Amino acid sequence: MLEDIIRLLHEGKHSLVVSNGEVRTFDRRGVADLYALLREDSDFLKGASVADKVVGKAAAALMILGEVGELHADVVSRPALDLFADSGVRVSYGTAVPHIINRTKTGWCPLETCCRYCLTPQDCLVRIEEFITLQSKRMNSDK
Repeated sequence: MLEDIIRLLHEGKHSLVVSNGEVRTFDRRGVADLYALLREDSDFLKGASVADKVVGKAAAALMILGEVGELHADVVSRPALDLFADSGVRVSYGTAVPHIINRTKTGWCPLETCCRYCLTPQDCLVRIEEFITLQSKRMNSDK
């Protein structure tokens, strides 16, 4: 099962694939799709198999809170692996990195930075929500 969704992740050039009775593919950047799933359809995440291209600490927190069963990440950060350590989520990955970098490759991913000192997935969720709210306000003020 996990191998099938990993193949779909790559062949379909998706950012995220979740399987739990049905297979759903997602294409937004960052944690947007995971956050929406947790908020709008958290039952779909419970026990799900997930394939993701890049998993930082924020994505890890969302998966843990959603009670995902297993994850394969092409790239995962050490802070994410640390958060997963006692979560019960089975994790496999291609490459582990010290941290996730931002899109311009000039520094840390903003959410990796926001969640850097958080100790629990719940702490991360608070920071993720603050980040999303701030981003939304910025986008609305640009219009």
